[in-house]
Amino acid sequence: MSIWGLIASASFVVQLVMLTLLAASIFSWIVIFQRIRVLKEAKRVRATFEENFWSGIDLSQLYRKLTQEGRKVEGMENIFTSGIKEFTRLRQSHNVDPEAIMDGVQRAMRVALYREEEKLDQHLPFLATVGSTSPYIGLFGTVWGIMHSFIGLAEVQQATLATVAPGIAEALIATAIGLAAAIPAVIAYNRFSSTAESLGSSYENFADEFTSILHRKVHVREGGAV
Repeated sequence: MSIWGLIASASFVVQLVMLTLLAASIFSWIVIFQRIRVLKEAKRVRATFEENFWSGIDLSQLYRKLTQEGRKVEGMENIFTSGIKEFTRLRQSHNVDPEAIMDGVQRAMRVALYREEEKLDQHLPFLATVGSTSPYIGLFGTVWGIMHSFIGLAEVQQATLATVAPGIAEALIATAIGLAAAIPAVIAYNRFSSTAESLGSSYENFADEFTSILHRKVHVREGGAV
């Protein structure tokens, strides 16, 4: 009546359900640890970049600092470098309308923003799938195991608790494994979704603020003040 004994004596279908749920649980934990690392790094990059950006440093100098050889820009840095790169390129072109410059800058930053949001949301659908389907898969294994046990009881002349209990116990293990896989996945999905949404909102706010700064910059130049 040990756990391993019950699993070993379970029917093939129930064992297959248990193996599927175990694999889903292992992969979900891999995703959880990977998402923790990615989101933690995104928060660190955002905090460091905002400190540098609002410190009053020259934008060209900040761009060179972020794009120095061998350095990979991420998160809010990518939005900034995409915007300032397009802004510089269009300003160097002749006869380009200021509004056309700003349209190009906004498109470039929007593309970078979507890419960064995709990185934040990566693998979250998998966690949602594990969290929503694992209990049902476990329940299927339990129902199948109990049904298999009752079919076996039909061949026994006298049914006692000792003959019924093992079959029901091994069937219920599938539900337990399903819940063990689903609960961490649901908690992690909710937590990561909230964090990703918060980071995405901060990216959008920065893109709007940076657009306003560049808008003033290009119109001041066109107005002859620089």
